[in-house]
Amino acid sequence: MAAERSVKQITSKGDDFDRWYVDVVRRAELADYTPVKGCMVIRPYGYALWERTRDALDGMIKRTGHENMYFPLLIPESYLTKEAQHVEGFAPEVFWVTQGGDRVLEERLAIRPTSETIICSLYADWIHSWRDLPVLINQWCNVARWEKRTRLFLRTAEFLWQEGHTFHATDDEAAAEVETMLDCYRELSEEWLAIPVIKGRKTESEKFAGARYTLSIEAMMSDGWALQSGTSHHLGQNFTTAYGISYSDRENTRQHPFQTSWGLSTRIIGGLIMAHGDDAGLVIPPRVAPIQVVVVPITHSNDEDAARLVEEACIRLEREAATEVRLRVDRREGMRPGEKFAHWELRGVPLRITVGAKDLADGNVTLVRRVDGEQSAVALEGLGSRLQGLLDEAQKVTRARAQRLLDERSVDVGSLEELVAAFAEQPVFASGPFCNRPECEVTVKGAVHAVTVRNLRADRTPDGAPCIACGQPAGHVALIARAY
Repeated sequence: MAAERSVKQITSKGDDFDRWYVDVVRRAELADYTPVKGCMVIRPYGYALWERTRDALDGMIKRTGHENMYFPLLIPESYLTKEAQHVEGFAPEVFWVTQGGDRVLEERLAIRPTSETIICSLYADWIHSWRDLPVLINQWCNVARWEKRTRLFLRTAEFLWQEGHTFHATDDEAAAEVETMLDCYRELSEEWLAIPVIKGRKTESEKFAGARYTLSIEAMMSDGWALQSGTSHHLGQNFTTAYGISYSDRENTRQHPFQTSWGLSTRIIGGLIMAHGDDAGLVIPPRVAPIQVVVVPITHSNDEDAARLVEEACIRLEREAATEVRLRVDRREGMRPGEKFAHWELRGVPLRITVGAKDLADGNVTLVRRVDGEQSAVALEGLGSRLQGLLDEAQKVTRARAQRLLDERSVDVGSLEELVAAFAEQPVFASGPFCNRPECEVTVKGAVHAVTVRNLRADRTPDGAPCIACGQPAGHVALIARAY
């Protein structure tokens, strides 16, 4: 009954997906609202989940030769306005500082919405020769963007992220960098977060402000909507020209380097919740779970011998799992086992082990897998050494479940009529031949409420099929979906 009362605190996904999402974030104590409009506080469990995700990506960033550094939070307005497309794209979102102490500032300072402008201004003094290239840097920081409509993790006025910035001698080197970092995001999403993604190039209307082009990965949430889960931008020489970054090449000729930027934010935590969660709460893939295994001892105060045996079994599991698995024994007093089960189920812990005297009499404990509820009696002997394998299996099951959803709710369309029919019953990922002309993109958006062209798929070609909007030869296959 205790478990049922806890679950009833969460709105059903089928009844109200948006309400379900907020209920899970708050009741699992991932994050909450603050007195500052549009801002959130990330609570310890949520921050631990972000740390696991962040550290995985940071390892990939360093593996590919990048170094971390840090740039100022405040950016002079004159720096922000040097690249016209960039400032136009971000102007509606910028927070401005106009006063320091009791003194009105002579020049407004922007709270960074992104850092291209300050980074370019500084590297104009640091890049002089071809020997200074490539520059491969990244920073982990917070940014601020004014948002009219906010949602915890998904869209907030302040959020945490990483932003990578690189400078290269050739266009081809920059293009390779854009692909490399997008593949790091794919690796994080698919191999760590267990979320399958679709890679592709953004249309002109959807690309990053000031970029030559933008690549993205798009993930399906469990309601069929899309979430842009990572972007990588080829900036060409747009910023390096505007900010006067030049160097002497091997022939002693002045050149502007080619630049990239790429970023992933705490938004990905919202994606993890929506991709895997259920009516009982979170389902966290083991590789990023703050707690991978929870052990719940079942004891009775009037049976000291049984309590001693249960505690010895718990200590044994702690000892055997100490260096391999993030395991916690729930020894809280004054709580019934059912309340503990619901508590950890809500928090998405991948494996739960119940240790009771009755099972121990047969040398067993009870193991429950969060992702699908599979329950089994397993031998205590050697269980600690088997936990990593069980977690690896749970990771695969979580990924496979998300892949099945993507497969089941993906459709191919060959015309606007088929596109409309595809969305008639439920949100889907629709893929169709597309010419990539702006007027055809407008036509597609107008055909179905709230859909956008998410990207031009990197894994598909139209094979001579006509564009679904105009009937002319299509050079791409567009991924079309409703998106957060």
